[in-house]
Amino acid sequence: MLGIAKERSFVKEIKITKSSVSFRNELADRRWYLTFKRAFDIIFSSLVIVFLLSWLVPLLALLIKLDSKGPVFFVQKRVGFLGRTFLCFKFRTMVVNSACDRQQAVSNDPRITRLGEFLRISSLDELPQFINVLMGDMSVVGPRPHMHKDNEDFQKIVNNYRLRHYAKPGITGMAQVKGYRGPAKNFHSIFHRYQWDAFYVRNANTSLDIKIIRLTAIQILKSIFSFRRKEKAERTQQILMENTPGLVFAKTVSPE
Repeated sequence: MLGIAKERSFVKEIKITKSSVSFRNELADRRWYLTFKRAFDIIFSSLVIVFLLSWLVPLLALLIKLDSKGPVFFVQKRVGFLGRTFLCFKFRTMVVNSACDRQQAVSNDPRITRLGEFLRISSLDELPQFINVLMGDMSVVGPRPHMHKDNEDFQKIVNNYRLRHYAKPGITGMAQVKGYRGPAKNFHSIFHRYQWDAFYVRNANTSLDIKIIRLTAIQILKSIFSFRRKEKAERTQQILMENTPGLVFAKTVSPE
């Protein structure tokens, strides 16, 4: 229950500045919500670890090892609550590379393994973060944690970006259910992702958390089905390429 005690007293740890005093008082008014949130995190993460990760981790560990060389888990330093550093756990979805702590994954990234692509699309790669939730470094719902380089870069282009740190980072969050998943490619995606995270920090409540969890579950199911449709389309295209080379040639020749 140490995590709950920390939730009740964490406001005292925020540095008092002219811009943060009113926000700190607002968080203090929500101490019972934060207490309930931590209790929910402990119960929910414990159930996931016992009834899901207990059998899924060995299965995915075997598949990851067969798919590519390297460790099963990817452990990275991320920016957490009040800007503190913590070790964030994920299933490894890339080949081992030296750029993982400074370069975001992008669409069709050659570093991503075939199994890793499915794990990312289905969000199964994030499941080990329930261990982070149980440890108290993360919450089920909250702004997604960034690696240090991204956090430093985003702070340079978005004013008051540190507002995100007034809530524990989450496995899922407001920005994610609003469609801002994956890499932040430009100012538009960075800024609007921050806007939704800031909205959550200012308006977090139990009903909003439940809604975000529900929408996340729907998103995951849609992503899994879209991945299956993509695989089917790729297999169909491969069969056409193998059996009708003239058709492929026609597609590649310029109409000029």
